[in-house]
Amino acid sequence: MTVPRVSASRRFGRPRTLAALAALLLAGSAPAAFAVSVPDPVSTTASVETPAVYDDEAGGDADADDPAVWVDPAAPARSIVIGTLKNAGLDVYGLNGQRLQHIAAPAAPGEEAEAGRFNNVDVVYGFDLGGKKTDLALVSDRGRDRIRVYAIDPKAVAEGRPPLTDVTAATVAPVFSASEAAVDEQRTAYGLAAYVEDGDVYVVVSRRSETRLKLLKLTTSNGKVGYTTEDTLDMPGSFTLPNGQQWTPCADPGDRAQFEGMAVDQETHVLYAAQEDVGLWRIPLDDEEFEAPALLDKVREYGVPWTYDAEEECVIDTANDPGYGGTHLSADAEGITVYHAADGKGYVLASSQGDDTFAVYRREGGNAYLGQFEIADGPATDGVQESDGATVVNVPLGASFPQGLLVTHDGQATPEDGDRDATNFKFVRWDAVASAFPAPLTVDTRSFDPRDTDND
Repeated sequence: MTVPRVSASRRFGRPRTLAALAALLLAGSAPAAFAVSVPDPVSTTASVETPAVYDDEAGGDADADDPAVWVDPAAPARSIVIGTLKNAGLDVYGLNGQRLQHIAAPAAPGEEAEAGRFNNVDVVYGFDLGGKKTDLALVSDRGRDRIRVYAIDPKAVAEGRPPLTDVTAATVAPVFSASEAAVDEQRTAYGLAAYVEDGDVYVVVSRRSETRLKLLKLTTSNGKVGYTTEDTLDMPGSFTLPNGQQWTPCADPGDRAQFEGMAVDQETHVLYAAQEDVGLWRIPLDDEEFEAPALLDKVREYGVPWTYDAEEECVIDTANDPGYGGTHLSADAEGITVYHAADGKGYVLASSQGDDTFAVYRREGGNAYLGQFEIADGPATDGVQESDGATVVNVPLGASFPQGLLVTHDGQATPEDGDRDATNFKFVRWDAVASAFPAPLTVDTRSFDPRDTDND
């Protein structure tokens, strides 16, 4: 089939090479989880969706991508969902799906420069900003290679006013690019996941078209937020197969196997990161450093040979699949989120974009695979296809989501407006997901508080 593609030191950003580690991790036999037979996915439906946005000039080049949920401490039913729209910036929604605020991406700083492009978003609670505990929305600005920071105002939420205010320091430097000119090459900040440790906020950022990850620490000065680099990790981009051959995933010429979907377990400080054409990685974060990664699951296309066609698109040679791939994820592996339950239990969810499903793994132990679900057409919304981003919260969020909420990106929102490509976000009751499985997943609304910044 043809797959179109869209186009060592521990400190101070100097990378550590993982070539030897990658060979050790990947050359051996596959984990037992890979051998599990895969039944048809169970189905659930969304109960709320946000307005469709359109990726064209009339729609402001809006392309929904990644969501995050902010939990209101005083009235959980007033909680908000923040979603990135790439070139169009951010939208903020109520739990009824209605838009509360729109934030445009930053304009290009010069005629030849790239404008802002918001890719991923995450929320942290209780950051000390000017002596006040402040909740923050953190956004990867892929266009300008920065992290943008927005303070969330609970009083504004309660009064129905726009709740997000930009508090990014004007002096923040590019995350990956060595110069402003290099920013325009667009090997820039891409995926993003944040966590809190001992009152400090850390942000893991991936690099577009590269395998590099950075660990940043937020800083403050004069009521604004910046960041410094704590650690850098170069993940493998090619792999030794069990037959001894080297394999590199398909990509645009000159690109490498990038990461986007990521989430940090807020209690164990383990990073789960999806390398789109490779699989799902588990990377512990210890003392503000990346520790040894392990590949938990591979995409089905792992190890399959490929060539470029006349238009330099990848052509996957499925007829000669050597059988080294997994059975649960179909490239691209995308949005990752963690459901926290008591005693270290819960789930890691991963978007299997290639077959429009979500894989479910245990949070504890060896992250054993449990099953697959899809979000199908329902009475209130259409289904979810090609999901890029997802986020889940376990706590009650009012009458509409009394046992938690899963928010996912929908890459093919319907009905479409003529030939215009439409995307949006779908809101799914967590208990609807849990009860869809023959052996229901856990619903635990009390054991984990996402607003507790001292979960460790």
